[in-house]
This record gives sequence, structure tokens and C-alpha cells, in this order.
Amino acid sequence: MAEITGDQRVQSEVLEGLATAVNHRRWFVELAIPYLGDNPIEIGSGLGDYALEWAPHLPRFTATEADPDRLVALKERLADHPTIEVREMLLPHDEPNAEYSAAVSYNVLEHIEEDVEALRSMRDLVRPGGALIIIVPAFQFAMGPADIATGHVRRYTKRTLGAAMTDAGLRVERIHYANALGLIGYFMATKVFRLMPKEGPMVKVYDSTVLPLTKAAEQLVRPPFGQSVFAVARVPG
Repeated sequence: MAEITGDQRVQSEVLEGLATAVNHRRWFVELAIPYLGDNPIEIGSGLGDYALEWAPHLPRFTATEADPDRLVALKERLADHPTIEVREMLLPHDEPNAEYSAAVSYNVLEHIEEDVEALRSMRDLVRPGGALIIIVPAFQFAMGPADIATGHVRRYTKRTLGAAMTDAGLRVERIHYANALGLIGYFMATKVFRLMPKEGPMVKVYDSTVLPLTKAAEQLVRPPFGQSVFAVARVPG
């Protein structure tokens, strides 16, 4: 199995803390919407924050989780949303048919040692012509104690993520860095000051003041670096 590494408790604590970064999440929600189609599946839904943002735009949405405890919590949180199906998803999977319009996976691939195998498994969920939409953390130099504690086995560049997608039999359509100032802030917070990216005044101040300006600037000019790599690839048809 393409095992997802890391301390599940620490991962949940980070997810809960970052749930307060509303502007950051909505930015990344908007990036995926044009590619989701009519029946997407999310790989690694965590607490369901992204699922709740995407679902109102779609007739159907499938949220998934590999960790048993988070899966229970996810089902409870999304129980009142009839257009969202919640299911367990391990990679590789044994799905008989490619039925989804897209697969979206944010901040999951970096936890998986066999990332090309995981991308192939995601690809096989999607019908021909559909999209695989990925966000991963960027630049190996930023790998620090927070990455290790949450189970990151790597960080990516545009080149390395694009190569992994190509090796998985996908056709890369769009790939760019996002949140340039966030990379600087993350590096200082986690490598210099050894902090975990949890809820706190720094996250709230950045999300409410710096993030909107960063988003506006990057809609005009793509930066040469960023905290994340965003990529869209197509399943060959």
C-alpha cells in the first residue's frame, strides 16, 4: 500500500489549527473549481474543510479519508450534507471503473513514499479527459521539524512534481507556485523559531492581512517560488 506517513495526532492538531486560515483555504478552493467537473473525488479530506467549500458548487462530491479516526469524524461532520458521500480510501485502491470527473488532493502526496504509484492510483479513479488537481508543499530547503512531525517525506518543485505526474501517465496542463510570501514565513517560523503551524496570532494576522495582498499580486504575476506547488494534469483520453 502507498502508506501515508506521520503522527496522526500531530497531523490532526495541525489541520485543526490551520482551519482558521479561511482566506488561504478559499484561495486554494478557487484554484481547483474550474477543473472539478460534475462528480469529483477528494483524496485525503482530513477534517472536511475543503469538501464543505467545494460541495455547494457541484451536484455530487465524494470525500475520502484513510485514517480510521478521522474518517469517523469526517462522516459525523458531513452527515447533514446530502450531496457529499464520505468513504474510506486507501492507495492503491481496487476500484473497478474510472467514474469520477476529477480527483483533487491537497497536501497529501508529500506524505507518501511511492508518490508516482499514488498518482497512478488517483489517475485510475478518473475517467478519460478528467483532471488530477494537486497541491503539495514546495522546496526541499524548507523541510524542517514541522514537516518531519507531520510525516512529510519530501517537498516538491515544479520540475519534480511535473516529472512525477508524467511518470504516472498524466499530461500536465498547468503547474505553478503559490503563496510566495508564505514560503518565507513558513521557513522562518518552522526552521528558525521551531514552531508548529498551528492556530495562533501569527496565522490569523498573516491570513487576514498579508494573504489577500499575496493572492492579488499572484493573480497578475506568477512568482518564481512559493509555499506550495499547484498542478493540474489530465488523464489521457
